Amino acid sequence: MRIDFLGLQAFIAIAERGSFLRAAAHLNLSQTALSHRMKKLEDDLGVRLLIRSTRVVTLTPDGEALLPKAKQALAGLAAEVEALREKALGQETRVALGCLPTIATSHLPHVLLDFEAAHPGVAVKIYDNSASEIAGLVRSGAAAFGIGIVTAAMWDLEMTPLRKEPFLLLCPQSHAFADKRAVSWGELEGVPLIRISPQAGNRALIDDALGSRREALNWRYEVQHVQTAVSMVQAGIGLTIVPKFAMERSAIPGLRLVTLRNPSITRTLVVFTKRGVPLSPVARDLLELVRARIAGRRSAPVAAP
Repeated sequence: MRIDFLGLQAFIAIAERGSFLRAAAHLNLSQTALSHRMKKLEDDLGVRLLIRSTRVVTLTPDGEALLPKAKQALAGLAAEVEALREKALGQETRVALGCLPTIATSHLPHVLLDFEAAHPGVAVKIYDNSASEIAGLVRSGAAAFGIGIVTAAMWDLEMTPLRKEPFLLLCPQSHAFADKRAVSWGELEGVPLIRISPQAGNRALIDDALGSRREALNWRYEVQHVQTAVSMVQAGIGLTIVPKFAMERSAIPGLRLVTLRNPSITRTLVVFTKRGVPLSPVARDLLELVRARIAGRRSAPVAAP
């Protein structure tokens, strides 16, 4: 089947801006030309993607399902084209990586400071997404590499282990658990807990390790990101479970990390790269700085070009 890239571009622009007028201005098209592209795409697919009223544009269920996949595919294509253009010019001006939000907020800023010193002027795009999304970004070429956790076997990606870390209990210093060396999962029964949404890789690891025992716990709240759960613990709303490496270098006043036992649950951070596709020199330098940070060692200075 022939892919209508111009139609997909029009669809994404309209969906992101909620308006044919604003999308047409963004693409430097007339509204008539934009409408023609959109109609052609829908006719080719045989489904409606947009519902257009006098004031607003909304997505149909088919449109909502297509949008993230179309954005990821076109982002990957754009990255590949840009890489070829830079290769022809003999220079790299940008690099993109995927990274778990917990690592992006706690460790990536330090990496980027070192990277900027070695490669001044090189733009860095960071996809701080979930583990499954990071794998998709690397697969599509939108990201040169990704830092995540293994959620499933992926034949087209290389996965290199970086570090193994345990999950810990995060609680206020005033809580009864704060002075304990370790807490068992059984002791958490009845305690208000905050967990992360099922879309997060951490949630799947914890659920699988606990099995049916997770149903005995009082999962009072559910959030989308670890940072939100940490803020709720600070407010005294409940306790949460966090990966050690994400928190160990960013001490939060008033909070305490406590070891969890019976069972001890761990995750392994890995590097995702596309199988058979070598990294560019700039991407290799950035990855080496990330490896050094995660390994807890000082990185050797990367020579500036």
